[in-house]
Amino acid sequence: MKRQLAIVSALLVCDFIFVTSDLNAQASWHWYRGNTHTHTLNSDGENTPIDVAAWYREHGYQFLVITDHEYLTDPAPLNAILGRDEQFLLIPGQEVTGRSQGKPVHVNQIGAKKVVMPVSLPTIFEVLQRDVNLVHETGAIAQINHPNFGWALSGEDLARVENATLVEIWNGHPQVNNAGGGGTPSAEAMWDVALTAGKRLFAIADDDAHHFKPEHLADPASAAPNRGWIYVRAPKLTEADILAAIRRGDFYASTGVELTDIAATPAGLTVSIKATTFSRYRTEFIGAGGKVLAESTANPAVYQFKGDEKYVRAKVFESNAKMAWTQPVFVSR
Repeated sequence: MKRQLAIVSALLVCDFIFVTSDLNAQASWHWYRGNTHTHTLNSDGENTPIDVAAWYREHGYQFLVITDHEYLTDPAPLNAILGRDEQFLLIPGQEVTGRSQGKPVHVNQIGAKKVVMPVSLPTIFEVLQRDVNLVHETGAIAQINHPNFGWALSGEDLARVENATLVEIWNGHPQVNNAGGGGTPSAEAMWDVALTAGKRLFAIADDDAHHFKPEHLADPASAAPNRGWIYVRAPKLTEADILAAIRRGDFYASTGVELTDIAATPAGLTVSIKATTFSRYRTEFIGAGGKVLAESTANPAVYQFKGDEKYVRAKVFESNAKMAWTQPVFVSR
């Protein structure tokens, strides 16, 4: 199958992270909505795995990764009851709950095959790197969780770490400090530090939900579901296809904005928004150092590459505070 991950022209070499294979085949692919971070009573959640999975299926999600702390939920019994072809799928996962220097260092494994126990090492970065390596060695995808939880990680940590594929830039838990503060940058800004250093990390939004009881769902102080998710572009709703798409970055993160297409060519990046009649939209095209390269209120929003960008990514703002983030397109002369 033809690959369009690297297109060479006379002026540019563009590494198209999320523009995947043969465009004719890709035209028949689908966007699948999913969550890669949630908890049940098998760790610190309050509901059973089947109740949690049923909640997501009933609220418009096509796949879910249950990521209890040091516990691997077998998805087979849940898929036997709740799974439906092209409708809903459970994928195995775990949250590896490391700690060092009094701070939390948490890494999800997506597509987990066995429980990975966190290590104890002298420094935060050593724990981060070792736990990521342990996940990577099993063949699962390593996702760095909530970098600002406990003010544990830095952009430099993200730039240095090897073998991680994903980083949360938006986590719906009310205590993870997505926006930064007190001189500490946001999780999104940390991602830009890593991208500017040349690190290939893909951005995740998820909810880190713990609380599914009715009295908690509308409580902003609770860790309720449906506050962040991803849309993955894949040919079919299978574990293999979803994980392959996540590995290659063929997805975008969202807190409510839905896109119909993301396309990169040697000329530029185009983002098409599924607009609602009551909303307005603004798209920022962001490059090295988190610099805003251009803004657009058009739909689709288009950015023309100049050739001197290190990377370009798009962030879409909706007039009711919803957002979406594309993955980066790396551009160099």
